[in-house]
Amino acid sequence: MSAIVILGAIASIIWIVRKSYRDAFVDIYVAVLLGLPCWCRWPLPGLPDPTFQQAAILPIAAVFVVRGFKGYRFSAMDLLVAFLLTLIGVSEFINAGFADAQNLIFDVTAGGLLPYVLAKAIIEPSGLRVRFLRNIVLSASFVIVLTIYESKFAYNPYRRLLDPFFPGQGDGWVTTFRYGLARVAGPYGHAILAGVVFMFAIRLQSWLDASNHWERNFRRFQIGNFTKSQVLTGWTILGLILTWVRGPQLGTLLAWLFSLIGQGRNPRKRAVLALSSIFVVGIPIAISFYTYASVGRAQAKSDSQETAAYRKELIDKYMDIAFQHSWLGWGRNGWPKVGGMPSIDNYYLLLALQHGTLATTSLFLIIVIQSTRLYRNGMRSAPLRPPGSSLSFNLFGLYIGFGFSIATVFMGDTLVPLFFMMVGFTEAYLLAGGDAQNTGGKSRVAVAVRPFRFNRLVS
Repeated sequence: MSAIVILGAIASIIWIVRKSYRDAFVDIYVAVLLGLPCWCRWPLPGLPDPTFQQAAILPIAAVFVVRGFKGYRFSAMDLLVAFLLTLIGVSEFINAGFADAQNLIFDVTAGGLLPYVLAKAIIEPSGLRVRFLRNIVLSASFVIVLTIYESKFAYNPYRRLLDPFFPGQGDGWVTTFRYGLARVAGPYGHAILAGVVFMFAIRLQSWLDASNHWERNFRRFQIGNFTKSQVLTGWTILGLILTWVRGPQLGTLLAWLFSLIGQGRNPRKRAVLALSSIFVVGIPIAISFYTYASVGRAQAKSDSQETAAYRKELIDKYMDIAFQHSWLGWGRNGWPKVGGMPSIDNYYLLLALQHGTLATTSLFLIIVIQSTRLYRNGMRSAPLRPPGSSLSFNLFGLYIGFGFSIATVFMGDTLVPLFFMMVGFTEAYLLAGGDAQNTGGKSRVAVAVRPFRFNRLVS
């Protein structure tokens, strides 16, 4: 019954035949990535076990290769992404052997390399930026509709629907609680992953709203006097709230604050103000948090303080273990476990344990380099009108928020392909000029001309 994962491939093939592989990536892959669980796999003896998302992207990638990598343009970021993904595969091979390594190599290829390359080669070169970002927001919004059920009944509807097809595969994902309320997770497995996905949706919706890229009303219904964009903004924020996860919520706040740099007449002054705020406000808060977390879990006076203490103890106890196998780590599951610490709630630390400090450094560099380039691009084109229509500053804030969030949660399942897809999109966006392309907040749209009908079968 697990073979239903091929529905993702079937949907992509139908879209490729009827439209194009570009449309299949932007419409089908994005919807499958954000709308279906990554924990559902089809066990294949002796072969990697594909997910819905991996099945959906493989036909798209195959046509892309047959078409001669159309739209792809090499850049230095490709080397850094390839280096990180190669490190992960080599680390697993050395630490766990080929049987385990082949599954992880397939995962990082279909869930890291392909989303990166296809997003880079398709979205900006084909003028599909607005459609791509709209589909991310709409897919996340659809998920939030289903999570209302989870919030009320404290049971994930995705597990209720899919567990019969994938027996035992979703057992590790259970609805957790905070403040006596269910923390929604949807198809992302855990609330912390859902929180980061909704952070992406909120920031991208902010740009779509500011740039007037939505119709005024929904086609089939109207919610009071609210516009379609206002409803989607409120809906994505509601989704983040219902996860009740502090790290991604703080990350979303940081993302919003840094994106504000590009919304005024003097962005440099705003940047100085933001940096000053980090030193004036952030450093005392960091010191207070360190003191707050240093009491130890046994002396914690609240659940929040116990969580903070746990995260500090993770770093204290696991850093030495990480440095024992500094270069290539211990493999996905091979590092020595510390009693009472089953969860590594810091992805930088987890990546160092699994695949070494080089991998952690590579991931950190990807985030820092893209953030820096987006900031510089935004500054060169600032100020744009209307306020908030700078995609560079919106993405800059998103990278800052994401980089902060994964210091408090792990990066798994949906977040991996979503992250690499956004890195690929960002790379192509910057190579094409970034904000310098925009005129009045409008995106350049390229129209593909097909002189013969049979071109639709292979385009």
